[in-house]
Amino acid sequence: MPELLAPQAAPAFDACGLLRGSFAAAVAAADPLKIVAAALPLPPKGRTLVIGAGKAVAAMAKAVEAAWPAGAPLEGLVITRYGHGYGPAESPRRVRVIEAGHPVPDEAGEAAAREIVAAVQALGPDDLLLALFSGGGSSLFSLPTPPITMEALKATTSELLKCGAAIQEINTVRKHLSLVQGGRLALMCRAPIETILISDVVGDQPTHIASGPTVPDPTSYQDALDILERYDCVVPLSVHALLEAGADGGLDETPKPGTPAFSKARTQIVATAHKSLEAAAKLFTEAGITPLILGDSVTGEAREVAKAHAAMVREVAAGHFSPFRPPVALISGGECTVTVRNPQGRGGRCSEYLLSLAIELGETAGVHALAADTDGIDGSEDNAGALLTPATLAKAQGAGLRADQCLAANDAYGFFAATDGLIVTGPTRTNVNDFRVILVM
Repeated sequence: MPELLAPQAAPAFDACGLLRGSFAAAVAAADPLKIVAAALPLPPKGRTLVIGAGKAVAAMAKAVEAAWPAGAPLEGLVITRYGHGYGPAESPRRVRVIEAGHPVPDEAGEAAAREIVAAVQALGPDDLLLALFSGGGSSLFSLPTPPITMEALKATTSELLKCGAAIQEINTVRKHLSLVQGGRLALMCRAPIETILISDVVGDQPTHIASGPTVPDPTSYQDALDILERYDCVVPLSVHALLEAGADGGLDETPKPGTPAFSKARTQIVATAHKSLEAAAKLFTEAGITPLILGDSVTGEAREVAKAHAAMVREVAAGHFSPFRPPVALISGGECTVTVRNPQGRGGRCSEYLLSLAIELGETAGVHALAADTDGIDGSEDNAGALLTPATLAKAQGAGLRADQCLAANDAYGFFAATDGLIVTGPTRTNVNDFRVILVM
């Protein structure tokens, strides 16, 4: 029998500690303070304006400031989510950090976006625009196209978030309601543009990271209308009217590939989900466990993805997943969706995935799992995700909870809070999407 197919003795280790360690390794691989400096350009003849938005952008700005030559002019403004900035002692000095609304935009983000636009328009050919964007930037860098109001944009965003649309589809709509997204910021700039990105989207396409303010946009107004129709989204009349006007040719489209404004623009992606999965896989290898990366582009309804992964776990556990034998760590990334059936539900796509996985696995022995968002926030609550152990369902039963009822109520947060399974990290100041790992002993 080949050595890989031979039964392997399970090493002695702390399964929960190893899962938490793998998540920490994934997050560390996308730490802006470690990876941004290597991507920085040389200072220009004139001044450098740093702008940006996203959950990772406060750390990205701090990394820029730490590596930038002391005598070279540097100023700017970036927008991050409430609670994802730094305290006064740690915050960047030459680049201001503003906090604003996410995942639903708000007036603070709108005001900061207007200030960024004014600063970008004041740049000259000898200056440099250094644009920093990460996941979350779409809502944080929001400047709606008149006559769309912030209230209308909020309502549209809320509708898109709960309908089950993929992030690329949500961003297609947002780009066509924005004065700055979908490459439109680049049209306002006379200076060369250097864009540094941390990707949280499946496929790592720059146009979908923070809705691509400085890169070409291949989507159209008609695409946005089709998405609203596909998901039966109820949006304000002003939104529908604007998109229809654009589809009929009454409004300028977002700038497409080949637009001259992009000839002076360069884009780099410094962190991706796959790099983080590889960092986690290395940790498992060092622990004597075979890692299997299922991919960084796993999408679909969270509870349905969990069903597919549960079927794979059963095959591995039974020794039928040739050539792999336990212990095996099944690692995946990407961004699932949750169709919200209960507006009062608590939790996010990671914890809902894990709750569905618990139901599908039942009393399967020797299986631990973790699912968490690398930004430290899963959905709207305070947890990054959750941890599933062989004792979780028994704990839930002891607390008077039924897993299937919690799933039907979109209350994965309540379920894992009652079973001591919540993972709370606080903001990580990075974001390369979801991290999932199932450890099969």
